[in-house]
Amino acid sequence: MMKNDTNLSRSPVPQAVRGCGLYDGLLDGACQTAMVQDLRGVLAQAPLYVPVTPGGRAMSVRMTCAGRLGWVTDRRGYRYQPQHPGGMAWPAIPESVLAVWRAVSNDGRDPDCCLVNWYGPGAKMGLHQDRDEGDFTAPVVSISLGDDALFRIGGVDRAEGTSSVWLRSGDVLVMGGAARLAWHGVDRVRHGSSTLLPQGGRINLTLRVVQG
Repeated sequence: MMKNDTNLSRSPVPQAVRGCGLYDGLLDGACQTAMVQDLRGVLAQAPLYVPVTPGGRAMSVRMTCAGRLGWVTDRRGYRYQPQHPGGMAWPAIPESVLAVWRAVSNDGRDPDCCLVNWYGPGAKMGLHQDRDEGDFTAPVVSISLGDDALFRIGGVDRAEGTSSVWLRSGDVLVMGGAARLAWHGVDRVRHGSSTLLPQGGRINLTLRVVQG
């Protein structure tokens, strides 16, 4: 189960900008397994696909979304849209995922988008900012499922130094306040470090309010 939201303890990410906090092991094994099952339903309606950057480079993660809007990237640029690239509407965000947002976000709104990234062998995510949204007052909430990932975060200015922390299955990271526009990424995934996903790999869920 998820820890009682009245007893949540948030640890600061070492040397990171103020507003970035880690709920270490917020989701226990049963909660993680149930959430993965919910995500299988999402993938049945909106399959994972290989995203392409505006420059035409295939990303190493596979991606899909749930919610009113989904974040996509292709040669036309980065943006939110109401349909999967395959043409179908995005499925609803599972209640198990929304419950995490409501417990940690301190925001009265539900997210518009749940970005689902799957990290297979060799996948990573370069340093970037989440800035395609029209509202930066709500935090970004990230849920880790599966293999451990080395997460790196800096400041709002890319020239600032960075620090790193291992994110493990069941961890929830919140980037709000001054950290809302911090540069961040995933340097590598430690494959085989979790047995949650039968074929290994890591799922990262990123929840965002797109429009206030």
